[in-house]
Amino acid sequence: MTGRKVKTGTGELAQALMAGDRRALAQAITLVESAKASDRERAEALLSALLPRTGKAKRVGISGAPGAGKSTFIEAFGRHLTSQKLKIAVLAVDPSSRRSGGSILGDKTRMETLARDPLAFIRPSPAGATLGGVARRTREAMLLAEAFGFDVVIVETVGVGQSETAVADMVDLFVLLVSPGGGDDLQGIKRGVMELADLLIVTKADGDLAKAANRAASDYHGAMHLMRPKYKSLYAEVLKVSAVEGKGIAEAWIAMKDFHAALSKAGQLADLRREQSRRWFWSEVQAVLTDEITNDPKAAAEAERIEADVIKGKALPYAAARELIWQFRS
Repeated sequence: MTGRKVKTGTGELAQALMAGDRRALAQAITLVESAKASDRERAEALLSALLPRTGKAKRVGISGAPGAGKSTFIEAFGRHLTSQKLKIAVLAVDPSSRRSGGSILGDKTRMETLARDPLAFIRPSPAGATLGGVARRTREAMLLAEAFGFDVVIVETVGVGQSETAVADMVDLFVLLVSPGGGDDLQGIKRGVMELADLLIVTKADGDLAKAANRAASDYHGAMHLMRPKYKSLYAEVLKVSAVEGKGIAEAWIAMKDFHAALSKAGQLADLRREQSRRWFWSEVQAVLTDEITNDPKAAAEAERIEADVIKGKALPYAAARELIWQFRS
């Protein structure tokens, strides 16, 4: 990489990104994450120019409760992929500080070896106020990573009890990591999250936890097969992994590739991505509408008045929302 400064023009930025300039990719992600109106216009122009180059990567979501070993697994997994000359991007969404809004864990410090790999790219972003364990612009960052030419794009979610539906709605494969515990593994995780999983991985299957990992894997295997599969005749697999010892990493990648290939062959991958685009569109409709009301002084004042009535119990939220939209339209 050269030491030149990346051009700020949208066209020049797109060209630099497609040419493999990692600084251009970082700058592009910063641009799409910006809340400034002027930056949003440039971000939309950039994404529109790059859209034809997107869609070729395998999109993988990885989630799990704090302590499940997400970063440790991703680093070992990422190094396995780069050893096969595959390029990997990790969009790691960290819990946000309520005061500054910034990330508080910093995945680059927890994946030091992978962060130095020339075939890998790690980008931590704060979750902010967005629910679902992902940042609002994660989808757009994923498109930028695809346009750059990464073979695999991983979205690592917050994993702090929020609904993980959001990440499942933007990836091809949702991987759930669980750590072996004291026999209460199944009680310690919500059924809804398990139903989202396309692959469940029991981590830390080594040392003193090896036997517990075996029991947990057996329990989860039985539980997963009692659930209705997301896709016809395609059940979620349960694997054991030791990221420290490097055991099960290759098998996890094979399972992901096989699952992805099965979805593609059946035409379900294309259907999945179309449905995800549809949901993304409607989520943006809601977000844009909220922004428009907030940024319009008259509408914002009216919204504040109606909101006060709802808080005082003088109006139903649905009726109040309908009144606000009606007044905004007029």
